[in-house]
This record gives sequence, structure tokens and C-alpha cells, in this order.
Amino acid sequence: MSTVLAELSDVSKSYAGIPVLKGVDFTVRAGEIHALLGGNGAGKSTLMKILSGLVQASGGAVRLGGEPLSPATPAQAQAMGLYLVPQEAHIFPNQSVLQNICIGMPKAAGAYRQRVEELIAQLGVSLSPDTKAATLEIADRQIVEIMRGLLREAKVLILDEPTSALTPHEVSTLFGHMRALRAAGHGLVFISHKLHELRAVSDRITVLRDGYVVLGEDMAASADHAILAAMSPGVTALDARAGNREITGAPVLELEGLGGEGFVDISLSLRAGEILGLTGVVGAGRTELAETLVGLRPRSGGRVTLAGRAFTASGPREAVRAGLVHLSEDRQQYGLFLEAPLFWNTSSFVFGGLPFLLRPGREKTRFDEYREMLGIKCAGPEQPAGSLSGGNQQKVLMAKCLAAEPKVLILDEPTRGVDVGARNDIYRIIESLAERGTAVLLISSDFDEVVRLSDRIAVMAGGHLAGELAGGAATDDVAELAFEAGEAAHA
Repeated sequence: MSTVLAELSDVSKSYAGIPVLKGVDFTVRAGEIHALLGGNGAGKSTLMKILSGLVQASGGAVRLGGEPLSPATPAQAQAMGLYLVPQEAHIFPNQSVLQNICIGMPKAAGAYRQRVEELIAQLGVSLSPDTKAATLEIADRQIVEIMRGLLREAKVLILDEPTSALTPHEVSTLFGHMRALRAAGHGLVFISHKLHELRAVSDRITVLRDGYVVLGEDMAASADHAILAAMSPGVTALDARAGNREITGAPVLELEGLGGEGFVDISLSLRAGEILGLTGVVGAGRTELAETLVGLRPRSGGRVTLAGRAFTASGPREAVRAGLVHLSEDRQQYGLFLEAPLFWNTSSFVFGGLPFLLRPGREKTRFDEYREMLGIKCAGPEQPAGSLSGGNQQKVLMAKCLAAEPKVLILDEPTRGVDVGARNDIYRIIESLAERGTAVLLISSDFDEVVRLSDRIAVMAGGHLAGELAGGAATDDVAELAFEAGEAAHA
């Protein structure tokens, strides 16, 4: 049996008397990729934060290379050969890509330029070491985090939802690099909610539920239904959509030759009760388009009509008042007030972020309704949003959008970092909203998700509209249009 590089024995953790981990055993061996799976709030991120020295365990032992992690700090864990790539990238916006990757290294950033350029080439990403980090998309920020770990030549590399904002091509490239690291004797922990991704590269799997290990075995010996049942009893797979619907509602959002930062000449229409999927490879301009519609970015040309009237938003608050609500792909920066309680977050669109309009009793009741509807795991409405797991934060952000009762709902990567059960819940909510007449613009880099939900599919590439496909199109057709148009845009 290969060498154990990292080991957690009988680890427990509690917050304010609430147990999060309960006697967990977990090992990482040299030359393996160990999948870690579990529903939102199962304890995955907490377990890895303990292993990486970010969080102190309430009980149990942590060892790296056979030695106790002492003192239990991130610096000590890195010195002992472990690096955690977090789910939300930690970026210094005013510094370059090179400087961000080299943060904390013993030499000046320039000394590592050649190695960083090699990593960029190996990962097949379009990044320059001199690019300002503030301009990076979420996918590129994630790549920067991954390269931090690779530059440090960590023996144990923890990847927490590394593919959540990557295109299929970038995922494939990342998997190739993970396999190379495994062949070189590294041990990798791969956390993901996407079972097909875990199965593609993982050697072993551990499933957590409610802070306990409920399954641990070789990946090859684990059937999909057994893994899903262990993770969330009663959840078997993503529900299939029952055919395409006939959309007869009037156009509620129309774009004519719209231009802005990162896109030009976009003409689209969206009807009441329709789900319009907007997809493409990273850098296509989808997020920039959404942010322009709600006033987060300036418009350079074109016309927007909302509910039959010309519309220009000076900012998100005005957009919400007009019935245009936006769920950002970046929940940390734009979506949630991390230090504020959950009930405050859920109602923040409704009262415009003005605390004096808040009625705590009513808003707590509102939050409890969405808590039950979306399955938000939390201690109560007073809990700070920043203390929740990433998937539960996404559910709170969804509740915030629903509470505003939008005419048009723009969802940018609504299931990023969400487990299979919660994803089903969000899909049902999206479909229910459309059935009640809400127009939904669904922006997603997950082609399967777009096909699964959309009545029509629009594909962007290089800031242009590459084409439209009917709802029910094959996933391969969507991918082919996205990649061919993307390559042509960069030719």
C-alpha cells in the first residue's frame, strides 16, 4: 500500500455548540486522487480547512507525512507539503497574475516568471503573467489559485470545487494535470458535486453526511446509486424535464444591438414565462451582458425594452424596482452581505438595502419560508451568511432574488457549488417561476444544465451572438456551436 501523506483520525468540530464533524477518519495517499463528496453543509470544507490548518479541530489528530500538524496554521501546513485551493478564489485585485501566484514565496515574483509561464502553457489557459487580477473572470481566478499550489509543488493538493466555473475544455485540461501529479506521487483531494467528474479521475471516494463518514471505498467499487443514496437518502439523480413548452407570453425583455464592455451588437428577446439559456465558453461576454442590463457596467450602444418601455438602469436597485433582478455568479463580492444575518440578506432586495425599512419579525418569517422551500441548512435566521457553506450561500442568494418577485430574473451560474439535491430544488423553482409567468434568462457554462432547462438557447462567443438553438437541442450541438464560434472569435 502506498505511503500515507495526510491523515485525520477521529476528528470532530463544533461551532457554538453545534457539531459539524463527528469522529471523522480520512487519509490521502501518495499517487492517488481521493474524492470527497457530500451535500451542502455535510462538513467537507470544514474537514479540509482543519487539514490545511485554517481551522482548529475540537478533537482528534491531524498528521502530514506522519508528523503532527503543529502548530496548526496554514503556513505550517504549506511548509509540510499541503496546499488548499479554496472554492472562492482569494485574489489581490491591484496586483498582477504573476504577483498573485507568487504571494508568500521566498523570492521576488520575477524569479518565478518562467515557471509560471510553463504552468500557464500546461493548463492551456489564455492568461498573461502581467494581467491585472482585477480584470479576471471567476474561472481565471480559480486557475490562479490552482497555479499557486502547483508552483509550491505541494505533496498534497486539495481542490475544493475547482471546476465549478470552468468550461469542459478547461476541465479536461485540469484533469490531465491532476493525473500527471498523481503519476508523480502527489496525493490529491478532489471535492465536487459532479459525480461524473469525480468518477473520471478519482481512485477512492469518501462521502460525508451530517458530519459523519457514511461511505468510504474504492471508486471503481462504488455504484452511482449507492453514492447518491449515501450522500442524500431519497435523491437518486437529476430529474429530467418533461418536454418543451409552448411559449405564448408577450416579449417582456428585448435587446436591440446592445453593446458594452466585452460584447457588441446583441439582439435577443425574452417572453413572459420563457426560460432562455445563454451559454458559451468563458470569456464569451455573458456575465458582462447581464451586469450591463442591471447597471453594473456602462452601455456603449443599443436599446433595451422592459415590459414594453425603453429601459436603462443606473444600478441594481433601480433594476429591481423595475422588476429586473440579477443573481450574480460572484456571490461573495456582489451577492451577499456576508456579515449580515440570513433574514436580512433574504429581504435586502425588497427593502433596497435600507435597514430602517426592515421589520425583523416579518423578514424572519419570510426567510423561514424560503429556508424550507430551498432546504437551506443553518442554525436560524440570525446566523451570518458568511458562516454557511458555499452551496447554502447560493440558496440564500436564490431566496433573495425570489423575494423580490421579479418580472425578469437573470440567473448567472445559479447552481455553481450546489449539490445534486439542491440543484434539483433550484431547477424546480426556476421551472415553477416560468410557469407562473416570470421570464428567466439562465446564464450557465454547464451545457447539460442549459439543455435541461431552456425553451431556447442562445450561444455567445467572443462578445458576439453566435447563434440560437431550439429548446431540447442535443448537448453536443450546443458544445459544438460554442467551441467552434469561440475558436473563430479568437482566430
